[in-house]
Amino acid sequence: MRLQCEVEVVSRLLPTCGLRGRGRGTRALLSLGRPPGRAQGGGGAGGGGVYLMVCTARDRVGARYKVQENIERFFTRFVEEGKATVRLREPAVDVCLSKANASNLKTFLSAVRLAHQGTDVGALPLSALVPAKTSEVEKPKAKMIITSRRDYPLTKNFPYSLEHLQTSYCKLARIDTRVLCLKKLRKLDLSHNHIKQLPATIGDLVCLQELNLHDNHLESFSGALCNSTLQKSLQFLDLSQNKIKALPIQFCQLGELVNLKLDDNELIRLPFKIGQLGHLRFLSAARNKLPFLPSDFRKLCLENLDLFGNPFEQPNPLVPNIQLKIPLTLVECAARATINHRIPYGCPLLPSHLCEDLAVAKSCQCGNACLSSFIQITVTMNLHHVAHTVVLVDNMGGTEAPIICYFCSLDCYSQFLDRHLQSN
Repeated sequence: MRLQCEVEVVSRLLPTCGLRGRGRGTRALLSLGRPPGRAQGGGGAGGGGVYLMVCTARDRVGARYKVQENIERFFTRFVEEGKATVRLREPAVDVCLSKANASNLKTFLSAVRLAHQGTDVGALPLSALVPAKTSEVEKPKAKMIITSRRDYPLTKNFPYSLEHLQTSYCKLARIDTRVLCLKKLRKLDLSHNHIKQLPATIGDLVCLQELNLHDNHLESFSGALCNSTLQKSLQFLDLSQNKIKALPIQFCQLGELVNLKLDDNELIRLPFKIGQLGHLRFLSAARNKLPFLPSDFRKLCLENLDLFGNPFEQPNPLVPNIQLKIPLTLVECAARATINHRIPYGCPLLPSHLCEDLAVAKSCQCGNACLSSFIQITVTMNLHHVAHTVVLVDNMGGTEAPIICYFCSLDCYSQFLDRHLQSN
């Protein structure tokens, strides 16, 4: 029987010498078995010839400890956390186990206990006491950085234990399916490649917190990714220096985003419901084609904002875009009532296209909703209202940008216009 875990062998004589153990284990392979020369016959029918062998990267041959009637005590209080200690009589050492699979650890300790009690060898799940392979005792690789095409692995898989993978400057035209099998990935850096499309299966990387796609050939960001487990895990997203013109409506479902980079794309608008990104603290969308900001932009609370180099239009509240339909259609009335009174809705209750319309409903300055009947204008907003630090919008030292405003009726627009004219 074998068990992979971290082990520290601590001598109980150390305190008498004024010394103590390091307090941290090393990757090891534990084996319970009989030496090769005793595998057949010898040693009696009991467990007298059974040893516990500890192999590490520094000592792959392993240190052996007799088991039968040589165990003073088992410490298993934290066995459910993959921790336990086996105290031996001779030599006077404690074999401290940690970071083990809890189920495997309990099975292994049970076998060691039976060997200690002298159980018949034939009833014990023993293994051959042979030196461990390097792969069995080396620490699982958590980080891999590849920065050239010639170093990219073509014939072997990526280590399953990877948490951080960078494959930059490799001229990748698509994301390798082997990467999508690395379920422990927390950070994936695919910058400086030729990737044109993202597979929806990236959403299966349930631990992914950082995704860097800087300097690729992306033209879109899939709505399917926004509906995946990335909603709960993704905190950093770099889409800068691509060819993206717009982000999907579902983008704002990535509610854990803290840092979003959209610089050097071809964006003509930011996500309509960007205010839903309540954890967002760093936003950069410099050098795009933004004419104005969405109304929801007012809800953001940022630490740093960079919108430099966008062709923002000069706002004019006196030139409204009037889309009012009088009298209101039945659909408009029903939609407004549903949102204003917070009536629950969803696909089981309404057709999907109506749910999509309700998801992008606009908010009037009075707080009420409007769907397709509204008055739209652009007004000036000082970006310091939403961000502590603001990169200048232009070379003239400006920190103001146009933002869209909606009104659900002529009355609401007239009241705004009166206030605007009085303030000027």
